[in-house]
Amino acid sequence: MSTSDPAINKVAEKVQVDLVKEKAEILRRYRGLLRAIPGERSAEDSRLIRKAFNIAVEAHKDQRRKTGEPYIYHPIAVARICAEEIGLGTTSVVAALLHDTVEDTDLTLDDVKDLFGPTVTTIIDGLTKISGMQFQTDSVQAENFRKVLMTLSQDVRVILIKLADRLHNMRTLDSMARDKQLKIASETSYLYAPMAHRLGLYNIKSELEDLSLKFQEPDTYSDISQRLKKGEAVRKRFISRFIMPIREAMEKEGFKFQIKGRPKSVYSIYNKMQKKHVSFDEVYDVFAVRIIIDTRPELEKADCWKVYSIVTDFYQPNPDRLRDWIALPKATGYESLHTTVMSPGGRWVEVQIRSVRMDEIAEMGVAAHYRYKDNEEHSSALDNWLGRIREVLEDPGSNALDFVNDFKLNLFSDEIVVFTPNGEMRSLPANATALDFAYEIHTRSVGIALVPR
Repeated sequence: MSTSDPAINKVAEKVQVDLVKEKAEILRRYRGLLRAIPGERSAEDSRLIRKAFNIAVEAHKDQRRKTGEPYIYHPIAVARICAEEIGLGTTSVVAALLHDTVEDTDLTLDDVKDLFGPTVTTIIDGLTKISGMQFQTDSVQAENFRKVLMTLSQDVRVILIKLADRLHNMRTLDSMARDKQLKIASETSYLYAPMAHRLGLYNIKSELEDLSLKFQEPDTYSDISQRLKKGEAVRKRFISRFIMPIREAMEKEGFKFQIKGRPKSVYSIYNKMQKKHVSFDEVYDVFAVRIIIDTRPELEKADCWKVYSIVTDFYQPNPDRLRDWIALPKATGYESLHTTVMSPGGRWVEVQIRSVRMDEIAEMGVAAHYRYKDNEEHSSALDNWLGRIREVLEDPGSNALDFVNDFKLNLFSDEIVVFTPNGEMRSLPANATALDFAYEIHTRSVGIALVPR
């Protein structure tokens, strides 16, 4: 339809130009997603991803986010987080692209099942159930949460995609009203950050905590961030000098490795300030040095201890701060050797030593377990945890609200290392009693799985 009014024509032309630009941007983001997907893709994988993308674009074509951007940016971003930051594959990418369609568009679960099969449908069904919930401390919501965890125990990808969804929402939370920001940030710090921690997604856990703090305590977050930024140049020079002799010694020994030095997260520094009642200047370990060695699986443990020996040749270790998560991995599957050493300037420095495989599991958590599934030792921790969740959830006598509270506490709990009379290391919750220890030894010996209290 044409008009002789130049002003109207100009507006129409601008709208048309903007739509063309948006279409090009959508395709650019889609291509970025494809590049982020790990590993080789079959022709069928590519076809399924393209089909999911096309359906999502069509389903969300009339929707926009609070920022004014096309809504499709969000599912593409969530799918990319799943691929790039968690390491998930085709099924998860397809489900992530479609994760809001059943809730927000005319697409139904039956449509999804016809187009993509039962696995993607189960994942999207679980995601839709979570989206409709408010995580508060009343018994109805607790019961809903229990149902969601039942889905988690069947397919952990439901929670992994939900964490990616929550991470992108937190990254774009600036556009929301203040009351919504506080509600979403509180929910994130209460449930999603500890869930990410329990699944071994430490980078995502740290970012969720930082972003929650940013909206809950903006002044505190800004103050710590600025102090970290202000000291960045000095910190880089310090780290460079600190690692120089270690690097030279490792090269001499023929190690293939990389060394990273980076500050702790804003939230972890804030947490230490709160727990120890100290100021920022009194938090001594605001950064950590990580040494990652490229070595064969059978040599990992010995080589990590060789590197520890090199580090402690140059710097005095604090024996109370040695953590051997290689001999006894955390319940999440996390493996690393941690030590805290004294630098020449009288400053304590945390050093983390791990292999490339251990680093991948530390960065990508549960998703990396799938990759190392042939190694029973490294997959059993997750499988046992999901099994315990399933047993508790299926107990008809359990109280849903008590379960949610216990589950949350379990997510937050630290672990302690205890030695048996035979010198074996065992991992227990920080508040475990002597009776818990006795049961742990007994049940390990007779093969009975304990249900968490």
